[in-house]
Amino acid sequence: MLFRQLFDHESSTYTYLLADEDTHEALLIDPVLEQVDRDLGIVSQLGLTLVTVLDTHVHADHITAASALRDRTGARTVAGRAGAPCADRLVDPGDLVTVGTLALRVLPTPGHTDDSVSYLLVDPRDHGRPGDRVFTGDALLIRAAGRTDFQNGDAGTLYDSITQQLFTLPDGTLVYPAHDYLGRTVTTVAEERRWNVRIAGKSRDEFVRVMNALNLPVPARIDEAVPANRSCGRAPAPVQG
Repeated sequence: MLFRQLFDHESSTYTYLLADEDTHEALLIDPVLEQVDRDLGIVSQLGLTLVTVLDTHVHADHITAASALRDRTGARTVAGRAGAPCADRLVDPGDLVTVGTLALRVLPTPGHTDDSVSYLLVDPRDHGRPGDRVFTGDALLIRAAGRTDFQNGDAGTLYDSITQQLFTLPDGTLVYPAHDYLGRTVTTVAEERRWNVRIAGKSRDEFVRVMNALNLPVPARIDEAVPANRSCGRAPAPVQG
């Protein structure tokens, strides 16, 4: 497997490129509109064909490149069932997204937003055995968890998603989030169970209290990004009348 972790400085967003080195088919997870040329340049330089674009949720801090990449490459777009209805494929928990011999299993991880999903690398040739990494969007961050104060977020639901879905994965599973604001690139399930300051060792009620007391500023681009991302990255048509 070919793997690259890419970064957008303005939104501190990680985009992930995975490719099957035999078929040269590739996918991107959580691409950023302003980075389309960069991402397609890397795809071209590595001799790959982009076939699938996945979003973990409807983002509030940047506009997805899903539609732009679909228009330029013909790649199919993927989102969770409760996410952007414009996606070519709306996936449910347990579904597999395959690219060549690579497969990602959809994990339901709502709470940051009501449509959030994570993508777990699995081996389809070994009864879907979990692979070595999971892409968690904004649900589980490095030493943190995604805020729950907009887009139908719910702290209790996020606690359930993290403890019942992500923390049940093998200890060594690499956790690749959609954001980090301190320059960290990867963590593991075991590290987050022990060191995550928002959830490690906390009950559900304690976690809810922590999340409800964050008092974070509203994302600067939320009014622009959420409507656009519900349209897979296209600005919604103006209302007539």
